[in-house]
Amino acid sequence: MSPAVRLCITGASGFLGRHVVAEALKRGHEVWAVVRPAAGLSHVNWLEDPAVHIVRADLRRPEGLAEAISGCDAVLHLAAAVGGELYTQLAGTVVGTENLLKAMQSAGIRRLIAVSSFSVYGYIGKWSHSTLSETSPLETRLDERDDYCLTKVLQERLVREVSGREGWALTVVRPGVIYGRDHLWTACLGAELGERTWIRIGAWAKVPLTYVENCADAILLCAEREEAIGETFNIVDDRCPSHRGYIRLLRRRISPRPRVIPVSWTLMRLVCRCAWISNQLFFDGEGKLPSVLVPARMHARCKPLRYTNKRLRKTLGWSPRYSLEEALDRSTRDMELPA
Repeated sequence: MSPAVRLCITGASGFLGRHVVAEALKRGHEVWAVVRPAAGLSHVNWLEDPAVHIVRADLRRPEGLAEAISGCDAVLHLAAAVGGELYTQLAGTVVGTENLLKAMQSAGIRRLIAVSSFSVYGYIGKWSHSTLSETSPLETRLDERDDYCLTKVLQERLVREVSGREGWALTVVRPGVIYGRDHLWTACLGAELGERTWIRIGAWAKVPLTYVENCADAILLCAEREEAIGETFNIVDDRCPSHRGYIRLLRRRISPRPRVIPVSWTLMRLVCRCAWISNQLFFDGEGKLPSVLVPARMHARCKPLRYTNKRLRKTLGWSPRYSLEEALDRSTRDMELPA
């Protein structure tokens, strides 16, 4: 791909999307930034950039979408529903992707960088302390995972099916936990009890972190390099910290410091197993358990595993621009928890 191209970026006003747009502009690309019709854009710093074309479109509705993205060289598909009930997420993630792919067909766009997620992997069957890589099996026990996992698995299947049938140049990227300002806590660490108390599940499990600007850099690299075509890449930064180490670094940088309640992974796994068995025995599996007590979900969040970015490094020569401590300094500058 040439140094300067026309990129369609969906989910452009989101946490990751706005950084991907900013990085694309920094590299000299022209951007068609797809945002929801009612999305506010006061939080983005590229709104007045002459290389940005704002496309207000609801991906759940196909009308006018092909015309809006016509002329782009590639699509970076970041848009997805991250909350709400199942049908809301299916519409926002799966139906939206289906409509986008049809629009790409009509517009003659044949290059797609699809942003997936670590949530698509199957965790409960992996050995503790084994390595999760691009070749690790995807989740098959979808009925035991959350709606986000289900919709991301379906989305990834869809882009692979259509891209294969149409002969498109596809790259799938799966970021780990994307963090940055206002996105520092993750359910992979445990649970929050209000804003000042954190339950930390496990001490030495690694957190598959990628700083949002490092992640944006990797995604743009995938769009720019022909070596990325046909590949799947996990995006994680170097030397992922442990749960204990990350929380320690974070607490040093925010005030007032939250209280941390440690719970061992072994104990939490036992509690989850007992809750699951009790639900099967006494409620025929119909009882509504909190996510933290569903084994498949708990394993996906907190299981002690290792993570690697070797494929991304070897294929594209990527390395994180900011270290963990530099990223946390940038993310927590002048930050205080509400009183």
